[in-house]
Amino acid sequence: MMHRPPPEDFSLKETNPHLGGGKVTGDKLTSTYDLVEQMQYLYVRVVKAKDLPAKDVTGSCDPYVEVKLGNYKGTTRHFEKKSNPEWNQVFAFSKERIQASMLEVNVKDKDFVKDDFIGRVVFDLNEIPKRVPPDSPLAPQWYRLEDRKNDKLMGELMLAVWMGTQADEAFPEAWHSDAATVSGSDGLANIRSKVYLSPKLWYLRVNVIEAQDLIPNQPGRFPEAHVKATLGNQVLRTRISANRTINPMWNEDLMFVAAEPFEEPLILSVEDRVGGNKDEVLGKCAIPLQYVDRRLDHKPVLTRWHNLERHVVVEGEKKKEIKFASRIHLRVCLEGGYHVLDESTHYSSDLRPTAKPLWKSHIGVLELGILNAQGLMPMKTKDGRGTTDAYCVAKYGQKWIRTRTIIDSFTPKWNEQYTWEVFDPCTVLTIGVYDNCHLHNGDKAVGGAKDSRIGKVRIRLSTLETDRVYTHSYPLLVLYPNGVKKMGEIHLAVRFTCSSLLNMMHMYSHPLLPKMHYLHPLTVTQLDSLRHQATQIVSMRLSRAEPPLRKEVVEYMLDVGSHMWSMRRSKANFFRIMGVLSGLIAVGKWFDQICNWKNPITTVLIHILFIILVLYPELILPTIFLYLFLIGVWYYRWRPRHPPHMDTRLSHADSAHPDELDEEFDTFPTSRPSDIVRMRYDRLRSIAGRIQTVVGDLATQGERLQSLLSWRDPRATALFVIFCLVAAIVLYVTPFQVVALLTGFYVLRHPRFRHKLPSVPLNFFRRLPARTDCML
Repeated sequence: MMHRPPPEDFSLKETNPHLGGGKVTGDKLTSTYDLVEQMQYLYVRVVKAKDLPAKDVTGSCDPYVEVKLGNYKGTTRHFEKKSNPEWNQVFAFSKERIQASMLEVNVKDKDFVKDDFIGRVVFDLNEIPKRVPPDSPLAPQWYRLEDRKNDKLMGELMLAVWMGTQADEAFPEAWHSDAATVSGSDGLANIRSKVYLSPKLWYLRVNVIEAQDLIPNQPGRFPEAHVKATLGNQVLRTRISANRTINPMWNEDLMFVAAEPFEEPLILSVEDRVGGNKDEVLGKCAIPLQYVDRRLDHKPVLTRWHNLERHVVVEGEKKKEIKFASRIHLRVCLEGGYHVLDESTHYSSDLRPTAKPLWKSHIGVLELGILNAQGLMPMKTKDGRGTTDAYCVAKYGQKWIRTRTIIDSFTPKWNEQYTWEVFDPCTVLTIGVYDNCHLHNGDKAVGGAKDSRIGKVRIRLSTLETDRVYTHSYPLLVLYPNGVKKMGEIHLAVRFTCSSLLNMMHMYSHPLLPKMHYLHPLTVTQLDSLRHQATQIVSMRLSRAEPPLRKEVVEYMLDVGSHMWSMRRSKANFFRIMGVLSGLIAVGKWFDQICNWKNPITTVLIHILFIILVLYPELILPTIFLYLFLIGVWYYRWRPRHPPHMDTRLSHADSAHPDELDEEFDTFPTSRPSDIVRMRYDRLRSIAGRIQTVVGDLATQGERLQSLLSWRDPRATALFVIFCLVAAIVLYVTPFQVVALLTGFYVLRHPRFRHKLPSVPLNFFRRLPARTDCML
């Protein structure tokens, strides 16, 4: 039996940190600094050296600089045979871990056996100046090298040494004492913080109209022609033309996803289906996307004829390209009026169209402070003990950010702040935490492993009050085949600042997606396929950056695979529907109590209200809206004061059966043994059978309504038609208020005047025929 952790472990916790040296009091900061806690660092910028003495037998010098502070030691790269080297490297030492009073900057000569000492510069930490941005950077100075007895030597070193914070512009590219164990330039690159931009994505619409003068490979044959379109890894085909001629027609749209910069052309080939799975190419053409028309609205672009080229083999030589009279008629355009969906529509962080001229001005600014994490689980083993090298990734709109990696810590402190422009409040910020498995020799990671996910947080901007600083500790929850597991907590500070409240309120009246999605909507199948292609392109492009944002990280952030079947998710969605309907069910139960006079005083009051509304029908709508207003004002006292977070109860993650989770994590197609697959198939058939019964019952009720006037049952239809005639005559001569009062009093009649048998109209309706008799 899977152990169910206590619910409080998965709860959101409000915190009260010192942000920027100030403390959060209410909704405002007492300091205008940032949304992060200040971290003090000692910075050493090693710029260059001059006039270094020769130490080798050859009379040359291979210099490098060693910056030493207590037990921490950082080195620059070395230059061969250069007495005036330039490094321009920055070293950062965390003040929390400084256990020395003197800073040594040693210049050494690289040697095979033992490196030779050239000279040094020593600083007293108490004498080092402090710098706080926006002060200009500290100007480096020349320092004369000294020996270990503080005697002056030949050679000078240009340095700048200062105390600063993580807000310093030198911080992102600096060598950090926390990462002293990381080896290799690739490993160091993989731990630095970075900002990435998603590639600009376009929908490419290819309208294949017709082809002319095709030349089949077999003389006299009328081809079964279709068009294959290829863009990178995306391949789409038209249907086979209905008219088997050398001038086939299709008039079919094919949709692709393309990313700037456009690296690959669109390749179209007209093919002849000569066998079951055999196609012969009748001609090809390549269209560079740089020259394709871009449209911003629904106006059609011009069509163009493109010559088809053919490849033949001449005397066993390589394929040779020849041109002939065949051509193809196309309408090709890049759609700038759509938003290319690379995220799930439920968690979209950007809803703007592709074309920048269609963008509206931003309505606010989102600020995120990634403070720290607590209680992280060990994600891998190193030197016989568990360790975690954690970093964070946040995505909003086209901008991705990655914090630096904190080496070997279960309580990492990042204290990094980032900002995004907000164009729509109904969007979601996503933050993920990962374990870095690529610290040593780049991609030759520990066992070639991927970066492990530690957890994810989503924050919907529309649930945040403007200009308020939210500081909370969010649980990091990950679902595994053996159940949900808390991997730790991440401490975040979030602030959404609105530049124009009127513009933001006006956004609620706009369509969620750009108008092209409604003027020329794409099918659900197209959207699913295009989203898959978009996520593949984004993950491929970001994985080529330096340092790379790896494919597994991007796919986890974009919720790739969330559309796959899951018994747990299906149960959760069913109970979500029941939760939505629970209000209507509660109203129905309350009305049933009124009708049965459970509380006579309430029933009498309802009678009085009913009589007033019938006699003065113009009060019905105002009364409904006033009631809704009063409910909204009443609930304001209990409005949510915290952002929403991952809910294990809502997701049914804490009560899912192990076999259901194993099925959810199964590959597609399945990799499980046949007996397990058979058991799951039978279970799915059982569930589908119940759904089938419900759908059949709904169809039956609908067909009974249709049969009222279809004369399928002539007696029932005759009775209904006569009833309609009598009802029309009665209602013509009887005032509406009288009819409404009589109907209401009948429905609300006392239980003494009721009986348990079904009513006459219900009996009549249940006797009507349906088409179930015609079902096999």
